Amino acid sequence: MHRKIQYLQRHQLDTGKWDRCIIRAANGLIYAHTFFLDTMATHWDALVLGDYEAVMPLPWRKKGGIKYLYKPAFIQQLGIFTDLPLTVELMNLFLELLPLHFKYAAVFLNHAHPVVDLPKHSNFILPLQAPYELLRKNYKTDLLKNLKRCERFQLFYSAEGDYSQTLLSFKALYGERLQHITDADYDRLGKVFAYLHKQGRLLVRTVSANGKLLSSAVLLQDAKRLYLMASVTGAEGRSAGANHFLIDALIREFAGTALILDFEGSDQPGIAHFYKNFGSIDQPYFFYTYNRLPWPLRLFKK
Repeated sequence: MHRKIQYLQRHQLDTGKWDRCIIRAANGLIYAHTFFLDTMATHWDALVLGDYEAVMPLPWRKKGGIKYLYKPAFIQQLGIFTDLPLTVELMNLFLELLPLHFKYAAVFLNHAHPVVDLPKHSNFILPLQAPYELLRKNYKTDLLKNLKRCERFQLFYSAEGDYSQTLLSFKALYGERLQHITDADYDRLGKVFAYLHKQGRLLVRTVSANGKLLSSAVLLQDAKRLYLMASVTGAEGRSAGANHFLIDALIREFAGTALILDFEGSDQPGIAHFYKNFGSIDQPYFFYTYNRLPWPLRLFKK
């Protein structure tokens, strides 16, 4: 099997076979599709097993003539994608090849990797197969109180909205906090939104009261998941519980479907508490790093 894993540059990849592998994979995620990687990553190559039976995208940059693996903005988790059993043996065959091509790596492996000794990061998901009434039974008490309180504000949920405006608002609200994300990263994400919008796979949902926008969210959709990619609620919206109302209405809208609502995080206790209130479960992903940089560079990149 080791000989069957090839390192391929982006231009050598069969895009059709790649995307079909991601679609077939039990752990397939939208970030691993070629359009997403082509848009968000500075460069990317890949490891490919056999005839695209398993693949591993490798986003990379170069500094001082040294290539290294990195995490592109707005790509939560990558790693190996396959419809084969993702065993420890298969995982190790892929990971052992990385240092042959990259001196340094700091990446996130997706939730399906069979690891026990890597740092975990929280990602909350909510399977939506059950009817809304059953899903609501798993809501926590304080969420139900907040939803009851929302009734006094006459909130209105809509499937109409401007994804560009939501992204601008997201950048304005969180840009200072997310200083590692550049203007170019936001521009690239806007291109992802535009691409999916043309395909009918971008959702914008808003909550308003008396004609005033209080909360908005942009979600990406593939065959398996709805990804809560950007959500914005201002101070007035938070006072009215508009963010609680929006997620509840979204769950009501898609209850009974085969989709999973992917909240896209989070390790922050307050945000994690908010997501857990909806009965979501933590499906952690993993941080993987190594440092084979020559001395003394190794000392500066710990």
